Amino acid sequence: MRVDELRVLEADELGVRMRTARRELYELRFKHAVGQLDNSSQIKKVRHDIARIMTVLRERDFGIQPTVEEVASPLGGEVAAKAAGGAATAVAEQEETMEEEAPKAKPKRGRGKKKEEAAE
Repeated sequence: MRVDELRVLEADELGVRMRTARRELYELRFKHAVGQLDNSSQIKKVRHDIARIMTVLRERDFGIQPTVEEVASPLGGEVAAKAAGGAATAVAEQEETMEEEAPKAKPKRGRGKKKEEAAE
């Protein structure tokens, strides 16, 4: 399975493929535990397939890659350009909120302060 093949699929089809791949991974792990798995590299391949599907889904969530509906729209290039510009703005906004939400680090107490307190 290639990423290009996954990018042209709709969200519901990706969901079906995700469930199928996770079920296959479960079965392969079970076979491996029982000792019936002949080729253990199948587990790695299925895990990579799951990661590819998840990557495509997350790209669509962030607007990095246009969805199937946007590509098929009559506006064509304008929608793709807006999607690419929107992705850059979304990333910038996310970085700003992360900076605001980050807790401030507490200052560390040095050993010198403990010695001063003991002397008093």
